[in-house]
Amino acid sequence: MHIKVLGTRGEVESSAPYHSKHSGVLVDETILLDLGEKEYLDYKPECIFITHLHPDHAFFVTEPAKIDIPVYAPETSNTGHIIAIADSIEVNTHLVTPVPTHHSKKVKSVAYLVERDGQKFLYTGDVIWINKEYHHLFTDLSLVITDGSYIRKGGLIKKDKETGRLYGHTGIPNLVDLFKSFTQHILFLHFGNWFYDGISTARKKFSQISENNGVNILVGYDGMEINLNDLG
Repeated sequence: MHIKVLGTRGEVESSAPYHSKHSGVLVDETILLDLGEKEYLDYKPECIFITHLHPDHAFFVTEPAKIDIPVYAPETSNTGHIIAIADSIEVNTHLVTPVPTHHSKKVKSVAYLVERDGQKFLYTGDVIWINKEYHHLFTDLSLVITDGSYIRKGGLIKKDKETGRLYGHTGIPNLVDLFKSFTQHILFLHFGNWFYDGISTARKKFSQISENNGVNILVGYDGMEINLNDLG
């Protein structure tokens, strides 16, 4: 499978060359995972899968637009035509499976497991945790694409006083701990302010985490292209 990273900026004001656009990943020029920028529609994907209805992942939440292809998300919305996804969907030769995640207290969120010709990768979107009951799906992943919002262990997680529900983002070290038993390759996107405070320093921190954990950590950038066959 061929993956093109369209955007790597989280919901922050900071920006930098090659790290200025919001979330979007194009798979085999066919499937778009998240739609953080309206311009991603110019790639003419066959369908779109949204991890959650926050505007940096679904621009139409705050900028209504007519979209003439199927848009799947974990829940419907009054912002436009969305198909609530609950089960796996076949898109040509791809199989896309939603996996429930923990992230927001106001909207539902899912990761997407994408499979084709014996290869599979996981795209998490923003995430705190994925319940262990779903971990069996992650065996022999070629790649995990996940949340780079916080470099510190623990990230930033809060608890809703009324419901007790946790929300926020976990830290990059926690995500490496979670996924390193399922894959040798982890790609981080959706960077927070910490990343923009010094990108060269941020890359060094990623290199150290990679070395300490024995995994290949990839630092995403806008326009980055990856062939899963090349990862080994």
